[in-house]
Amino acid sequence: MMAEGAAPPVFAEAEPGRRGSDKAVRAGSPWGRRLLTAFAVCVYIYLFLPLINIVVFTFNSPKGRYNLSWDGFTLDNWLNPFADKELTDAFGRSLQVAVVSITIALVMGSLIAIALARYRFTGSKVTEVFLVLPLTTPEIVLGASLYQLFLGRNVTLGRSTVVIAHVMFCVSFVALTVKARVRGFDWSLEDAAMDLGASPMRTFWKVTFPLILPGIMAAALLSFALSMDDYIITDFTKGEFATFPIQVNNAFRVSFPPQVNVLATIVLVVSVLLLVLSSARRRPGTV
Repeated sequence: MMAEGAAPPVFAEAEPGRRGSDKAVRAGSPWGRRLLTAFAVCVYIYLFLPLINIVVFTFNSPKGRYNLSWDGFTLDNWLNPFADKELTDAFGRSLQVAVVSITIALVMGSLIAIALARYRFTGSKVTEVFLVLPLTTPEIVLGASLYQLFLGRNVTLGRSTVVIAHVMFCVSFVALTVKARVRGFDWSLEDAAMDLGASPMRTFWKVTFPLILPGIMAAALLSFALSMDDYIITDFTKGEFATFPIQVNNAFRVSFPPQVNVLATIVLVVSVLLLVLSSARRRPGTV
């Protein structure tokens, strides 16, 4: 029995509300959802078809010099992935350039990202603009400018000039990628560590570095792919030094061996494994 003047009781309609929310999630006609799914599948096929083609043709046994048409299944290409010596040597040179340039770019780019995210100094905005310039400038312009710069100062083109060029464009990718990770960093954690007696260097390695490591790993993978893939800038700065993309392009004039697909698939598999390991490391409950 309700007292006179008392407010009527309010009953929560949790179940109907939840059903309404489920209806909102599945709004739209079935044909519309099927069309969207089909469109998404087509986009993924478009994106991954070249990669699938490369992997499939590692098992091809070409009858001629060009591995372009399917002629039969074989495992010989995987049993002898380094059969082409010139191609293998070029692949090794590309790996060396990638490792050296990524190591330098990670150190420089990470420090730049931390400085831009933590401090406000004169010229910080200009520095950010300069970081974006290598990403927005066409590669043909960068390659031609570096070629003119090196020749104007009588620098011999070769391994060192290729490394300098790769560091130049990798630094921008590293700095912007790590900066996106550092932007949400709680700097009071560093202050707390130093208040407890940790030195600045120990604070960096024990507090700052583990928290920004996912951003550094993502930047390293991106820079590795860019360095291994670069052709235009490398072609301007290589001299007689032939990297893997340069050697593939030169070899294609006379032949296209299946070892090209095998080595490319190896790089693809290693990159995917590193991505999976990096993602697993960021999951809650993992060390």
